[in-house]
Amino acid sequence: MIQGSCLCGSVRYRYDGMAETLSMCHCRRCQKAQGTAFVAVVPMATEAFTLMAEAQTLGRYESSPGKFRVFCRTCGSPLWSERSDRPDVKRVRAGTIDDPIAPVTRFHAFVSEKAEWLPLGDGLPQYREWPESL
Repeated sequence: MIQGSCLCGSVRYRYDGMAETLSMCHCRRCQKAQGTAFVAVVPMATEAFTLMAEAQTLGRYESSPGKFRVFCRTCGSPLWSERSDRPDVKRVRAGTIDDPIAPVTRFHAFVSEKAEWLPLGDGLPQYREWPESL
């Protein structure tokens, strides 16, 4: 089980599963949405994801057709993204996870758009766009 929350604690969630994959997306939209060089996300099955605190502070923004970014309207923390064509998966922002995780699969995506001031030297796989196999 994994638990997480926003900065102010208004939104808390639980995931009854493991964090098996961690991706770092370097696309321009993620840079803008996060205010930094990339976003680190863990895909979680919607059926195993439960909100533990009131959802009234949740906001949703459709950043591109069919893709919604969910955030806390109180503190502004980005929490996860959802896609209309993938309702079975939430892409949870790793920084909101409160418990230690040890994902087996880790990689960088959209390195073709990465911030020029951030060198990547961690040895993880790098994909020009999104890897089709994942």
